Amino acid sequence: MTTRREFIGTLAGALLTAPLAAEAQQTGKVARIGYLLTASREQQAQLTRAFEEGLRDLGYIPGRDVVIEHRFADGKVEQLPQLAQDLVRLKVDVIVTGSNQHVVAAKQATTTIPIVFVASSEPAGTGLVASISRPGGNVTGVTADVGAEMGGKRLQLLKEFVPRLSRVAVLVDPGYPPAPAIFKAMETPAVALGMTVVRFDARGPGDLKGVFAAMTRGRAGALAVTGGPVLFIMRNQIAQLALRNRLPSIYGVTSGFVEAGGLMSYGADLRDLWRRAATYVDISKHAGRVNRESIVVAAVAA
Repeated sequence: MTTRREFIGTLAGALLTAPLAAEAQQTGKVARIGYLLTASREQQAQLTRAFEEGLRDLGYIPGRDVVIEHRFADGKVEQLPQLAQDLVRLKVDVIVTGSNQHVVAAKQATTTIPIVFVASSEPAGTGLVASISRPGGNVTGVTADVGAEMGGKRLQLLKEFVPRLSRVAVLVDPGYPPAPAIFKAMETPAVALGMTVVRFDARGPGDLKGVFAAMTRGRAGALAVTGGPVLFIMRNQIAQLALRNRLPSIYGVTSGFVEAGGLMSYGADLRDLWRRAATYVDISKHAGRVNRESIVVAAVAA
């Protein structure tokens, strides 16, 4: 049974200055939201529904009050810059997107259209924003992973579940920019817990079978899965391979992995993050501007 550990609150601070749809409201034009993700439409379906539920909670009916321009890369991260440019050419009023690679692609495409991210890792540490309390520029959003302590906490939970655990396989997408730092940050707490962490890279589904075979040969006693859109897309295969190889596993988000058969997670509920993201594009309530708060740091469920 899942228990919730609320340990990080909502931070508030200085404002973003990018306009959303003031002109749209004055002319009666329906506002247009750009929606940019790596996953396919099907893989992202439950999170897309959560975002639309958030809009409905605020009184907006997609297709009537707002138009959402969906752009899905179908697992091909390299297509994100082109898709972001496409949204800019459409003159969308705001771009809602996912984690770090999405934000980089959107930032490269525009410095004026507001960008709202969901579930980025260490947005300040990776340079997506100036700081959590004062993001600056045209980027804001919701994050649940703002520091290295998250990885250590996940290792601690694995140790509690497997007291004799001494070797943990850490699955990493090497194409995910924060991944090296996330793994590096796990090494010190691992030593304190009497464990060794070993990195295994997976760039796509074709890597997984060989990677899990290498984990078994290396006598890994458990598995920790780091973040990123590629690993999220492969969540069903990862969870099932962990079961098949008898590896107790922990994941950084609560949506998807555990439902697919993973043992446990320590992180934010992605559905909740996407629902919250709608508050950042609340059009009428904020006089035609992005909800100009500091970045929201989401609570974590373990």
